[in-house]
Amino acid sequence: MTRRYITTAIPYVNSTPHLGFAMEMVQTDVMARHWRHRGHEVRFLSGTDDNSLKNAIAAEAEGVPTAQLVERNAAAFYGLREPLQLSFDDFIRTSSDPRHARGVDRLWRATESAGDLYRKHYEGLYCVGCEQFYTEAELLDGLCPEHLTAPQEVSEENWFFKLSRYERQLLDVIETGRLRIEPESRRNEVLSFIRSGLQDFSISRSIERARGWGITVPDDPKQVIYVWWDALGNYITSLDYGTDGETYHRWWTDSDERTHVIGKGILRFHAVYWPAMLLSAGQPLPTTIFVHDYLTVDGRKLGKSLGNAIDPVKIVDAYGPDALRWWLVRDVARVGDADFTLERLLARYHEDLANGLGNLVNRTVSMIHRYRDGHVPPLPDEPPVLPLTQAIDTAPEAVDAAMERFDFRTATAAVWKIVEEANRYVVEVSPWNLAKAEKEGDAEAGAALNDTLALLTHAVRVVADELSPFLPSASERVSAQLLPTEGRLPTPQPLFPRMEPVSPE
Repeated sequence: MTRRYITTAIPYVNSTPHLGFAMEMVQTDVMARHWRHRGHEVRFLSGTDDNSLKNAIAAEAEGVPTAQLVERNAAAFYGLREPLQLSFDDFIRTSSDPRHARGVDRLWRATESAGDLYRKHYEGLYCVGCEQFYTEAELLDGLCPEHLTAPQEVSEENWFFKLSRYERQLLDVIETGRLRIEPESRRNEVLSFIRSGLQDFSISRSIERARGWGITVPDDPKQVIYVWWDALGNYITSLDYGTDGETYHRWWTDSDERTHVIGKGILRFHAVYWPAMLLSAGQPLPTTIFVHDYLTVDGRKLGKSLGNAIDPVKIVDAYGPDALRWWLVRDVARVGDADFTLERLLARYHEDLANGLGNLVNRTVSMIHRYRDGHVPPLPDEPPVLPLTQAIDTAPEAVDAAMERFDFRTATAAVWKIVEEANRYVVEVSPWNLAKAEKEGDAEAGAALNDTLALLTHAVRVVADELSPFLPSASERVSAQLLPTEGRLPTPQPLFPRMEPVSPE
């Protein structure tokens, strides 16, 4: 088995979390749970990017100290853990976790020792929302393409990182697959960006422009470290990189897989800047970067600055975690933005969970009680080759292959093939007719009924097992329906009650 380290991006905390970040958290959680379920060693990290200028500006607008706003909103991001049923092992806050400042200091000094830092005067167009500079050519009608706001003109002296020095090495690690970027379209996007020529970039801000908020540049108290340089380091500072601790070696230098899960809007930072920083510091690179597209509402990206953010906790309060987690993995495509509506959420919940799996479990357990007094017949040593048994046998491998591609729709489809084939099998075999024939003295019908009930029970157990990374609590409820007490199954209970649309506000 392998050792795998997986991370989400860390979001700004200028506001509370919205559904777009909840998607990233849930999908990363599913990956972590899946690998654990298959017996791998896993460490799952999330956290918050506290040191952004956006956070300081939001605090000014609210009339509160930046630290107070950051503390409050960071707690809301951590608070997604219970409602979304997340299983992260660590959660780092970049403004208050002592591991982070130590690690950022070490990373800075390592790149400085490599001769990759220098100071110069710079003028450019800066988007506070993205926390990055843009060229005129990159703007959309003069606006930031992500936030549709006009960038600020900035002129000051900053520290710069020699990104241009690593152009050839970055091309090599990506072209050879040593740094894997999925999907392929995002890999090609990164390669195109690098081939167009890399420019050194500013990695500090004046303490005045940073509102005095952030990590001070080592040995230069008038400069604050650029928030992206600071934030990207969290993936290793959380592992005690700052003290070169055992955790760092276990989960970074000696790990088999180092995986980042990010949104497409921050691809350049993770696939170009971050690997270059690590190359400069002489540290191993991530092995894989999985890139997801956006959630949208009416075709527009979800976002706090765009005013169309959706609170995931309110969705869970109204419809439960199963409905939301299932929609985020079953309906959101591997490539392309996904438009969210409550109607789509409920339609998927009712079609798959209530009508599909819930119905299958209820009819299976009910028939075992009705025809076998709650006792599950033994599974035949060699079950017949049927579409159902084929779906059962092929599901684990199909799920594994899909998850290695970060393809949740294909993975869940492999599990759901079992549910669909099992429900179809019930109709085709008609166990009630077998029970009637058995009652009339047909022993072969009784044996066939045993085999049918045993196979259906086996199918549901496999579904519950494969479903556990996607819907942990639902998987437990399904498994409990098939857990005998003194040889008898419990009486069937509703698993997925029908729900009507209500406002989550």
